Amino acid sequence: MTTFVYDFTDGNKEMKALLGGKGANLAEMTNLGLPVPPGFTVTTEACQEYLRTGREPDELAEQITAHLERLEKQMGRWLGDPDNPLLVSVRSGGAFSMPGMMETILDVGLTDVSVHGLAAQRGESVHSAWDSYRRLIEMFGRTVCGVPAAEFDQVKRHSDDPKEMVAAYQKIFREHTGREFPQDPREQLDLAVRAVFASWNSERAVLYRRQERIPADLGTAVNVMAMVFGNLGPDSGTGVAFTRDPATGEPGVYGDYLQNAQGEDVVAGIRNTVPLQDLERLDKKSYDELLGHMARLEEHYRDLCDIEFTIEHGRLWMLQTRVGKRTAAAAFVIASQLVDDGLIDADEALARVTGAQLAQLMFPAFEVGAETRPLAHGVGASPGAAVGPIVFDSARATALAAEGQDVILVRRETNPDDLPGMIAAQGILTSRGGKTSHAAVVARGMGKTCVCGAEALQVDADRRELTVDGQVLREGEEISIDGTTGRVYLGAMPVAPSPVVRYFEGELAPNADRLIAAVHRLLTHADARRRLGVHTNADTGADAARARRFGAEGVGLCRTEHMFLGDRRPLVERLILAADDHERDRALAELLPLQQADFEDLFRAMDGAPVTIRLLDPPLHEFLPSLEELAVKVGVAQALGKDPGADLALLTAVRRMHEENPMLGLRGVRLGLVVPGLFAMQIRAIVQAAVAHRDAGGDPRPEIMVPLVGAVQELETVRAEAEQIIAEIGDGLPVRIGTMIEVPRAALTAGEIAQAADFFSFGTNDLTQMGWGFSRDDVEGAFFSRYLELGIFGTSPFESIDRAGIGRMIRIAVDEGRAARPELHIGVCGEHGGDPDSVQFFAEAGLDYVSCSPYRVPIARLEAGRAAISGTTSDSR
Repeated sequence: MTTFVYDFTDGNKEMKALLGGKGANLAEMTNLGLPVPPGFTVTTEACQEYLRTGREPDELAEQITAHLERLEKQMGRWLGDPDNPLLVSVRSGGAFSMPGMMETILDVGLTDVSVHGLAAQRGESVHSAWDSYRRLIEMFGRTVCGVPAAEFDQVKRHSDDPKEMVAAYQKIFREHTGREFPQDPREQLDLAVRAVFASWNSERAVLYRRQERIPADLGTAVNVMAMVFGNLGPDSGTGVAFTRDPATGEPGVYGDYLQNAQGEDVVAGIRNTVPLQDLERLDKKSYDELLGHMARLEEHYRDLCDIEFTIEHGRLWMLQTRVGKRTAAAAFVIASQLVDDGLIDADEALARVTGAQLAQLMFPAFEVGAETRPLAHGVGASPGAAVGPIVFDSARATALAAEGQDVILVRRETNPDDLPGMIAAQGILTSRGGKTSHAAVVARGMGKTCVCGAEALQVDADRRELTVDGQVLREGEEISIDGTTGRVYLGAMPVAPSPVVRYFEGELAPNADRLIAAVHRLLTHADARRRLGVHTNADTGADAARARRFGAEGVGLCRTEHMFLGDRRPLVERLILAADDHERDRALAELLPLQQADFEDLFRAMDGAPVTIRLLDPPLHEFLPSLEELAVKVGVAQALGKDPGADLALLTAVRRMHEENPMLGLRGVRLGLVVPGLFAMQIRAIVQAAVAHRDAGGDPRPEIMVPLVGAVQELETVRAEAEQIIAEIGDGLPVRIGTMIEVPRAALTAGEIAQAADFFSFGTNDLTQMGWGFSRDDVEGAFFSRYLELGIFGTSPFESIDRAGIGRMIRIAVDEGRAARPELHIGVCGEHGGDPDSVQFFAEAGLDYVSCSPYRVPIARLEAGRAAISGTTSDSR
């Protein structure tokens, strides 16, 4: 018989897949001897069967009964007993942390009868017994039966007597469900477990999983725990603690505490908390005990721990721990410090940071002068600098973001229903809550700028305005929020480069501060461990020089078409309009020295490193005026009886070059074979530039890349021409000749093409377009958002490589290319070369290097190092 229920004493932290993160960690704390209220966990397998069949496993009810009886005996209380009732909490807990996305129901077991027994137990705390019953009816009504929260909120606005509120809540429950509130405590428990199962597929949970790329088939565990109460008076309370600052990574005492409160009051952010340090004054015994548990947990988990606790009449209870979500800056600092503390090694530290986090650290920050006065102060909950107009609800934020606007979502406090707006917004600002509120935790997980607890703000979402010291700001007015300092500014603040970018530029020393030192340390280790080279996509010497400062080891893609723009466009027009070979040769002769000068700049910037130059790729008509605009211009001239002159000749040429689908037309290698002398001019410019640089004492390493090859004969033809030019003017200069693999046929015939290639470079942008059969420019705005909603895409295939389809073609090309030519050098130069997930794939596929834009070079370096140690570390998260 399958075991679907485990006592906390039966599990451990390695059982996250079965018990969920919360259940596994409760079991681990229990085994460590920490004061955890007893309870049991219903497994993710039970949830998976419920989601698959619509009903619980047959054995589940019997197993819950057995574990419930054991819990009752352990506590000396019984579920639903009129004199000595046991109350339990029912909480979700998936394998991956999804804060606030699924359901929790507290105080399960209370009835019209047992509430009196609970009140008798509490003596002077009768008020708290009825408050617990009020909370149960509200949570159960919303979660299990779908009663609108607004109905309960209406009662709260008119009464603060919990006994009166219970009567009002029961009436609301009866009106919306057609039945009385359940008086059988076991029915309450069973329905609560089922509701937690169902919450796995709630709209907000699905959206969060998609955002965080959490698999949809894992299901959630359910944790049933004996209730302990923090709302029994001044000697009780609840809080959240971190073993290090989740914003900066600094060690110390961080967290929030609320006297006379339940746990959800803290994480919901509906009451402003006091700093955790205040607990030392309020209850030194519990404070000292908590610090001891925190130190033990951090050493045991070897990481920042996020802890929820309750104090009941001076007795400390540990309700949850997990490896805490942290900002990008904290991730680097903590990983480095844990190496210094001897808790992890350098490989483990590298595994605990990501390229996506490094990218966040490269975002700009506000440039604030000494005279700049903030509008308000709050808690810097998630770093970054965000600027935009104010919006007051999730739907508005989502709608404006879809129109391309950057907005700031402003709320009193956020709740899980605000998730779509939080994803859409540039930043999040709340007037309530602290570093452990819902807004803070979710924003940190997503890397969103967030300021919480800006108490000076009076937020009126109904009137769509906020007031600060008498000043009224309405929806649409622009503000700036600083998630590092917690400051809020009126208007759009200017931004300055991030310190991490200044370090890469050489403006700050590697030991400038803790963060820079941590980034330098982990990137240095990544460079030492990685096998994958990192090149850059650069079209100018300045771009190449910047990329080299950022750690690039060569130029993996120079797009020569970018050199034909601006004041050179007329030369290209003359090339296209040439009436005979003589005019074409004159245009090419004028372009030659300009191209040569461009390439000399690149060779100087990348002296001693390879520079891969792609011959002209886009269709020539892209360099000409719009067909429609020219036709109108000529038509107007003719209608007015004027001579259209050169415009008519240009229109004729544009019509001749026009294609219905230029992506699949005359471009790349086809251009070089159809337009005489075009590729020869570029190849001559490359070789002459390299020879000039060598003669000046440099070390040029040119590589010529032929684009859009689909048949080996195309490459052979261009290669023969190139080798003739190199032999003629190269004076022994070594030049590698290869191709860009961007046509599916090239990937599938890579073995043949490799016979004529010194290297392959995957152009994953076009390979993705042609592999999927859609144009990126047309479809991203047309239907990608719908495909993401439907789960057809987990993420855009233009952002992260499609491993199953495009990735398979890449693997085929690598395997067959190397089988035909073992020394074949293989890289990637599409935008995927700087995407963290894609870099991991390229390392697995056996590529030699990735190439990306200059600012993504450090990200690729880090991910290449992480790829090298993949499988050799045990990430405790």
